[in-house]
Amino acid sequence: MFKAQTITHKGQSRIAVYFENKPELTSRFKQLPGAKWSATLKVWHLPATAAYLKQFKIITEAVNIHQKKEPIPIKPELAQFIDWLKSRRYSNSTVKTYTEALRIFLSFFGEKKTEEITNTDLIYFNNQYILKNKLSASYQNQMVNAIKLFFSIVQQKQLDVSKIHRPKRAKTLPNVLSKEEVKAILTAHNNMKHQTMLSLVYACGLRRSELLNLMPIHIDSNRGLLLIKQAKGKKDRVAPISEKIVNLLRAYYKAYQPKKWLFEGQLAGQKYSEKSLENVLKQALKKAKINKPVSLHWLRHSYATHLLESGTDLRFIQELLGHSSSRTTEIYTHVSTKSLQNIKSPFDDL
Repeated sequence: MFKAQTITHKGQSRIAVYFENKPELTSRFKQLPGAKWSATLKVWHLPATAAYLKQFKIITEAVNIHQKKEPIPIKPELAQFIDWLKSRRYSNSTVKTYTEALRIFLSFFGEKKTEEITNTDLIYFNNQYILKNKLSASYQNQMVNAIKLFFSIVQQKQLDVSKIHRPKRAKTLPNVLSKEEVKAILTAHNNMKHQTMLSLVYACGLRRSELLNLMPIHIDSNRGLLLIKQAKGKKDRVAPISEKIVNLLRAYYKAYQPKKWLFEGQLAGQKYSEKSLENVLKQALKKAKINKPVSLHWLRHSYATHLLESGTDLRFIQELLGHSSSRTTEIYTHVSTKSLQNIKSPFDDL
């Protein structure tokens, strides 16, 4: 029912536990002390305590590693791969994701030398690890990307990764809120900081990390612009900010006087945490009595869709969102009601 193995996640020794995606199993696992879900690895994990290691029948060497608090050794070729990623200035999150993916992949084959790994091994790994453990399609793609880069750059061995059966990408539409729903969410909080954070996400179509990385110097109130530094893909961009949002930001700044980051935690100079921001949204949804599973990214999707419905050119929306390809932005045409409302159903003529 359960399959477990030790991993290193965010610098800590953890136990990844794989099981069928059933509500009763998930509910049982969540009750275990220290149980957490990794959105990056798409797996539930536990602290690598001696009790858990024994419970899940993991080899005793892992117990010693945990007790001594020694880092799990990294294979030389994996260390080389990490150095290469850093030298190319890949983001920290990408380095962590690719490193953990390669660590799992290489550990799967035990003592087998990396230069001896073949395309047949890749297919076997895909079937016996990813598919067998019912890991997500996005995780499978991340794993494929890491393997391809590792063998083509570090090992200088071009594997035919097409033989790893990539899952077909699901053609999902972005989730969009009505303007009435957005207003209810943004006005739900009486706390000025919470209201300002959520308002800025929607007003400028920001990603979560983009909001939390803002500094007061990034606001150009005279020109009505917000500078978004080193966003996804390490790209800078600007977004227009109206007088209404400028006034809100001025009132917030006067009340809170942030030292370094525009939005700080309880300690001065400390960046506001992602988890706290998610809780701010959850509280707003509860107060607004909105039962949809809204995430912060829904506000970004709603921003883009509402711009399109108000007549903003798709090319401008692409620039405002920081999309590299226009095809990414075009998805909003499928959820915009502007054109759909003009279509008359043949049912009405019956």
